[in-house]
Amino acid sequence: MFVPFSDLPASARIWIYQASRPFTSAEIAQVEPALQRFAAEWTSHGRNLEASAAILHHQFLVIGLNEAVADASGCSIDASVRFVRLVEEQLDLQLLEKSQLAFLIDGQVELVDRRVLRQAVAEGRLTPATLYFDNTVTDNAKLGQQWPAPAAMTWLAKYF
Repeated sequence: MFVPFSDLPASARIWIYQASRPFTSAEIAQVEPALQRFAAEWTSHGRNLEASAAILHHQFLVIGLNEAVADASGCSIDASVRFVRLVEEQLDLQLLEKSQLAFLIDGQVELVDRRVLRQAVAEGRLTPATLYFDNTVTDNAKLGQQWPAPAAMTWLAKYF
Protein backbone atom coordinates (compact mmCIF):
# COMPACT_ATOMS: atom_id res chain seq x y z
CA MET A 1 0.00 0.00 0.00
CA PHE A 2 1.41 3.38 -1.01
CA VAL A 3 1.65 6.08 1.65
CA PRO A 4 3.30 9.49 1.38
CA PHE A 5 6.78 9.68 2.92
CA SER A 6 5.37 12.14 5.47
CA ASP A 7 3.10 9.34 6.76
CA LEU A 8 5.91 6.83 7.31
CA PRO A 9 7.05 6.50 10.94
CA ALA A 10 10.53 7.59 12.03
CA SER A 11 11.46 3.90 12.33
CA ALA A 12 10.60 3.12 8.68
CA ARG A 13 13.37 1.36 6.78
CA ILE A 14 14.92 3.39 3.96
CA TRP A 15 16.84 2.49 0.80
CA ILE A 16 18.56 5.33 -1.07
CA TYR A 17 19.60 5.01 -4.71
CA GLN A 18 21.74 7.86 -6.00
CA ALA A 19 21.40 8.79 -9.66
CA SER A 20 24.46 9.30 -11.83
CA ARG A 21 22.96 12.59 -12.95
CA PRO A 22 20.05 14.76 -11.84
CA PHE A 23 16.56 13.67 -12.83
CA THR A 24 14.94 16.23 -15.11
CA SER A 25 11.55 17.62 -14.14
CA ALA A 26 10.05 15.72 -17.09
CA GLU A 27 11.65 12.47 -15.90
CA ILE A 28 10.33 13.01 -12.38
CA ALA A 29 6.83 13.59 -13.76
CA GLN A 30 7.21 10.42 -15.85
CA VAL A 31 8.54 8.19 -13.04
CA GLU A 32 6.42 9.37 -10.08
CA PRO A 33 3.33 7.34 -11.09
CA ALA A 34 5.55 4.26 -11.45
CA LEU A 35 7.03 4.90 -7.97
CA GLN A 36 3.56 5.10 -6.46
CA ARG A 37 2.42 2.02 -8.37
CA PHE A 38 5.48 0.06 -7.21
CA ALA A 39 4.90 1.03 -3.56
CA ALA A 40 1.18 0.26 -3.84
CA GLU A 41 1.81 -3.20 -5.31
CA TRP A 42 4.93 -4.17 -3.30
CA THR A 43 4.35 -7.34 -1.29
CA SER A 44 6.23 -9.73 0.97
CA HIS A 45 5.06 -13.34 1.09
CA GLY A 46 1.66 -12.25 -0.19
CA ARG A 47 1.26 -9.47 2.38
CA ASN A 48 0.88 -5.89 1.24
CA LEU A 49 3.66 -3.61 2.43
CA GLU A 50 3.10 -0.07 3.65
CA ALA A 51 5.64 1.75 1.53
CA SER A 52 6.58 4.95 -0.18
CA ALA A 53 8.91 5.88 -3.00
CA ALA A 54 10.02 9.33 -4.12
CA ILE A 55 12.66 11.28 -5.98
CA LEU A 56 14.45 13.65 -3.58
CA HIS A 57 16.74 16.55 -4.46
CA HIS A 58 16.33 15.63 -8.16
CA GLN A 59 19.15 13.10 -7.55
CA PHE A 60 17.95 10.25 -5.34
CA LEU A 61 15.32 7.55 -5.66
CA VAL A 62 14.29 6.71 -2.10
CA ILE A 63 12.13 3.80 -1.02
CA GLY A 64 10.67 3.65 2.48
CA LEU A 65 8.96 0.76 4.27
CA ASN A 66 6.98 0.70 7.50
CA GLU A 67 8.28 -2.56 8.95
CA ALA A 68 5.80 -2.31 11.84
CA VAL A 69 3.14 -3.36 9.32
CA ALA A 70 5.21 -6.05 7.56
CA ASP A 71 8.91 -6.72 7.03
CA ALA A 72 10.52 -6.96 3.62
CA SER A 73 11.62 -10.44 2.64
CA GLY A 74 14.58 -11.31 0.47
CA CYS A 75 12.20 -11.76 -2.46
CA SER A 76 10.54 -8.39 -1.90
CA ILE A 77 13.92 -6.66 -1.66
CA ASP A 78 14.91 -8.38 -4.90
CA ALA A 79 11.68 -7.04 -6.45
CA SER A 80 12.61 -3.50 -5.38
CA VAL A 81 16.06 -3.83 -6.96
CA ARG A 82 14.45 -5.09 -10.18
CA PHE A 83 12.21 -2.02 -10.11
CA VAL A 84 15.24 0.27 -9.63
CA ARG A 85 16.98 -1.43 -12.59
CA LEU A 86 13.88 -0.83 -14.70
CA VAL A 87 13.99 2.88 -13.83
CA GLU A 88 17.68 2.91 -14.80
CA GLU A 89 16.87 1.42 -18.19
CA GLN A 90 13.87 3.65 -18.87
CA LEU A 91 15.72 6.87 -18.02
CA ASP A 92 19.21 5.89 -19.17
CA LEU A 93 20.92 6.63 -15.85
CA GLN A 94 22.63 4.65 -13.12
CA LEU A 95 21.14 4.18 -9.67
CA LEU A 96 23.05 1.15 -8.39
CA GLU A 97 26.62 2.31 -9.09
CA LYS A 98 28.43 3.45 -5.92
CA SER A 99 31.65 5.18 -7.03
CA GLN A 100 30.29 8.72 -6.70
CA LEU A 101 29.72 10.59 -3.43
CA ALA A 102 27.06 13.31 -3.31
CA PHE A 103 27.52 16.67 -1.60
CA LEU A 104 25.27 19.70 -1.34
CA ILE A 105 27.34 22.68 -2.45
CA ASP A 106 25.78 26.10 -2.98
CA GLY A 107 22.34 24.54 -3.00
CA GLN A 108 23.21 22.04 -5.74
CA VAL A 109 23.96 18.33 -5.52
CA GLU A 110 27.49 17.71 -6.76
CA LEU A 111 28.99 14.28 -7.33
CA VAL A 112 32.63 13.56 -6.45
CA ASP A 113 34.35 10.37 -7.54
CA ARG A 114 35.60 8.38 -4.52
CA ARG A 115 39.06 8.16 -6.12
CA VAL A 116 39.53 11.96 -5.95
CA LEU A 117 38.03 12.48 -2.49
CA ARG A 118 41.38 13.08 -0.77
CA GLN A 119 42.39 15.54 -3.48
CA ALA A 120 39.08 17.43 -3.18
CA VAL A 121 39.64 17.75 0.58
CA ALA A 122 43.28 18.82 0.13
CA GLU A 123 42.23 21.49 -2.39
CA GLY A 124 39.54 22.79 0.00
CA ARG A 125 36.67 21.92 -2.37
CA LEU A 126 35.27 19.79 0.44
CA THR A 127 35.43 20.93 4.06
CA PRO A 128 34.21 19.40 7.34
CA ALA A 129 31.09 21.58 7.02
CA THR A 130 30.28 20.52 3.43
CA LEU A 131 26.92 18.77 3.48
CA TYR A 132 27.18 15.11 2.49
CA PHE A 133 24.39 12.74 1.47
CA ASP A 134 25.23 9.59 3.42
CA ASN A 135 23.26 7.04 1.43
CA THR A 136 23.87 4.38 4.07
CA VAL A 137 21.09 5.97 6.15
CA THR A 138 18.60 3.19 6.87
CA ASP A 139 15.74 4.79 8.77
CA ASN A 140 13.30 7.59 8.09
CA ALA A 141 14.29 9.60 11.18
CA LYS A 142 17.89 9.92 9.98
CA LEU A 143 16.71 10.68 6.45
CA GLY A 144 14.79 13.66 7.79
CA GLN A 145 17.38 14.86 10.32
CA GLN A 146 20.85 13.81 9.12
CA TRP A 147 20.59 13.66 5.35
CA PRO A 148 22.48 15.62 4.24
CA ALA A 149 24.81 16.12 7.21
CA PRO A 150 28.12 17.94 7.61
CA ALA A 151 30.82 15.64 6.20
CA ALA A 152 32.72 15.72 9.51
CA MET A 153 29.65 14.17 11.22
CA THR A 154 29.68 11.14 8.89
CA TRP A 155 32.09 8.34 8.05
CA LEU A 156 34.00 10.95 6.02
CA ALA A 157 35.33 12.55 9.24
CA LYS A 158 38.60 10.62 8.87
CA TYR A 159 39.43 12.67 5.75
CA PHE A 160 39.53 16.00 7.62
